[in-house]
Amino acid sequence: MGRRHGANCTNGSVYTYHEKAKDKRESGWGSLAARLGKDSMKNFDCCCLTLQPCKEPVVTPDGYLFDKMAVIEYMVHQKKEIAKRLKEYERQTEKSQREARLKASEGDKLEKKLFLETEKSIRTKQAHDSSKERGASKPAAGASVSNMADGKDKVLPSFWIPNETPDNKDTTISKPDEKVRCPMSGKALRMKDLIDVNFTLVKDPDDKRSLIVKDDERYMCAVTKDLLNNSVPCAVLRDTGDVVTMECVEKLIKPDMRNPISGKILREKDIIPLQRGATGFAGSGVELKAVKAGAAMQVT
Repeated sequence: MGRRHGANCTNGSVYTYHEKAKDKRESGWGSLAARLGKDSMKNFDCCCLTLQPCKEPVVTPDGYLFDKMAVIEYMVHQKKEIAKRLKEYERQTEKSQREARLKASEGDKLEKKLFLETEKSIRTKQAHDSSKERGASKPAAGASVSNMADGKDKVLPSFWIPNETPDNKDTTISKPDEKVRCPMSGKALRMKDLIDVNFTLVKDPDDKRSLIVKDDERYMCAVTKDLLNNSVPCAVLRDTGDVVTMECVEKLIKPDMRNPISGKILREKDIIPLQRGATGFAGSGVELKAVKAGAAMQVT
């Protein structure tokens, strides 16, 4: 196989990786993958629902930050959805109970009918035997061989009549979970578990920009005054809601387990690591690769 030149670059016998990737992007075939950059990451001080800087920040015990009004609206909406699904489940339960009672009553009627038919056949057989003994040649009354007699027209449905066609069973609804769950962790979410967060603003009298424009210069550590951003691990102190760096926690707070702002003794659960996004270069525990599955493309 010779080299490929600019004049005849389309007549190669090899389907290169570059050509395959280009065809996938243009045609939409195959699974497309891309690494998320910094612009696709949620900032550490943004709400997990609105993805905007929080006006009234609150944090869950797992470290997920929400805007108070946004999380209240989310919880109210979830409670309405749960109530709606519960009503559907109750209607389905009542319907299945009615069908079970109807089936039981129909079973009782069928048993009674079979019992009467059995008694009738016994009496007919006895009369037939007695007539044979007397030498009589009268035909005995027997069951009809017609498939439309004795209610068999109801047993065998007609597919040409809509009300006699087989029923289409409804989708079974399982009992819904009655707890409102966090959209991030999936754990139960309650208002009393939410902790108010107190961010320390960066004080710069010469900076007149709005808070949302200051991407990496909004807040600082309440103790060390270091700038906070996605590349700096942070934690929330439960008793005061102040946000400090994890370096401050390890070096200044954990040796005495005392809040340097309020002076109160802390426990391990009083130090809540704040869940953050990523810088685009460091994952910080976040999956940075986005994959969109598509139809497989095979080359023969």
